Amino acid sequence: MNKQLFSGKKVLITGGAGFIGSAIAKRLVKQGAEVTIADSMIPEFGGNLFNLEGIRDKVQLNITDVRDPHAMRYLVKDQDFLFNMAGQTSHMDSMQNPVADLEINAKAQLSILEACRVNNPDVRIVFASTRQIYGRPKYLPVDEKHPIVPVDVNGINKTAGEWYHLLYQQVYGIPACVLRLTNTYGPGMRIKDARQTFVGIWIRLLLEQQPFEVWGGEQLRDFNFVDDVVDAFLIAATSDEAYGQVFNLGASEVVSLKDLAGLLVELCEGEYLVRSFPEERKKIDIGDYYSDYSLIQKKLGWSPKTSLEKGIKETLEYYKSNRDEYIK
Repeated sequence: MNKQLFSGKKVLITGGAGFIGSAIAKRLVKQGAEVTIADSMIPEFGGNLFNLEGIRDKVQLNITDVRDPHAMRYLVKDQDFLFNMAGQTSHMDSMQNPVADLEINAKAQLSILEACRVNNPDVRIVFASTRQIYGRPKYLPVDEKHPIVPVDVNGINKTAGEWYHLLYQQVYGIPACVLRLTNTYGPGMRIKDARQTFVGIWIRLLLEQQPFEVWGGEQLRDFNFVDDVVDAFLIAATSDEAYGQVFNLGASEVVSLKDLAGLLVELCEGEYLVRSFPEERKKIDIGDYYSDYSLIQKKLGWSPKTSLEKGIKETLEYYKSNRDEYIK
């Protein structure tokens, strides 16, 4: 990818103090972009100012909520690119507070798109969606033609967020596309709890020399290291072929949760316990899941480069040095 494509460009990142949003921001600052970050910094949603360490003086930070239509109308003006990363990611939280999930993952997305339609219809948008919208796979690997059958409120609202982006591309010509993420991990992810990813809480407990729990253990998953995910977002943002399209991300390595736990304790001494699924989680668990990412590979030339072992090693090293910044 030509790194000059972002030099001097104006970029807005919603949820830009979060895990993936901040990683995108760091990459874009290196490439000479003028980066604006919008983040509510609501503790449960994953924003962490430490994620912006090293670039705080090189980005414009707006502590604002994507649910504020007035703020979004102002922020989208004159932007060349919008990486729409803000969202409520916890599946359990979506079931316990479904209205908040609706407001953030659906209503706010429509509000952002309206702001773009009125004030900046040429802005190029990449929307962060999730594998969760597929629900329990009817076949594996899961491609983009798989039926969408969400098993929780989060999946339903993320589906609506996707369709708003695709509709505004089709009807108003706003250049938008969607990336459906699988399990993303790496430096900057939430480790305080399991709201963002179970891998985070596993790593925290491991570093605190406490056993962590693996529920079930036989479920198969694929994992993407955050650097590879950033690659995908930047490629999609600068590819005309992406607009109006939906792409799965994924990995060629497929592992069971027990094997992932084994890798973690091999790389960082510790132990884990296999438990049966809690009843309240069993109802929204999707079982085995791994993606067919051949469409984005074929159309945009993206494929993951980081092996699971290399990515886990890098992640563990990061949190050995910075754990306290993520458990405050």
